[in-house]
Amino acid sequence: MNILKSLNLLVAFMLELAMLAAFAYWGFHLDTNLFVKLLAGIGAPALIIVIWAMWAAPNASGRLSVPWLPLLKLALFGLAALSLYAGGKKDLAIEMFAVFVVSEALALAWHQE
Repeated sequence: MNILKSLNLLVAFMLELAMLAAFAYWGFHLDTNLFVKLLAGIGAPALIIVIWAMWAAPNASGRLSVPWLPLLKLALFGLAALSLYAGGKKDLAIEMFAVFVVSEALALAWHQE
């Protein structure tokens, strides 16, 4: 069982990286000028990193607890999935969000929050 719990933590970390990549993809694929693409492609992931570091990171001083932490994660991953969807990666958006839901459900059941 410990192997499964460790694997879930690895999946959760990989999902966090995928979330940042989704926001970057969305920003760099906007139908606008280069300046706005750069601003969104770099700025959106940077904003998510700040939010994550303040309220969701394991060592964050202001780390949220249940039920607020899972709700924040749901909002962030939901927005990441929507950004992929808007960027034309519909299947990837659905798959990423589905993996997040399963991983988060296991994390809650196994008290990994």
